[in-house]
Amino acid sequence: QVQLVESGGGLVQPGGSLRLSCAVSGSRLGIQSMAWYRQAPGNKRDVVATITSGGSTNYADSVKGRFTISRDNAKNTVYLQMDSLRPEDTAVYYCSAVQFGLRRWGQGTQVTVSS
Repeated sequence: QVQLVESGGGLVQPGGSLRLSCAVSGSRLGIQSMAWYRQAPGNKRDVVATITSGGSTNYADSVKGRFTISRDNAKNTVYLQMDSLRPEDTAVYYCSAVQFGLRRWGQGTQVTVSS
């Protein structure tokens, strides 16, 4: 099955930018889509952005125009470019893949937006 490892989180000031990376390894057979989720303390895990095997993308309303999901197939990596960050974007961000109908998760990376 696929393995997912996130990186790129950290502390950033409001209005700043971060780029998260998700390294994809293991069996990539049957991957239908990739996504970024986030979970803030006390909240449920919510989808932030998705990209299908065909390259179609979708975004949560709260991040439209600020976040961009992309992938580099040669590097087996999925990215989340986050611009104009806000304190409410603070959360653990998870990379996720749907493989043969099952959702797989990475371990998560912390993003903190604070002055």
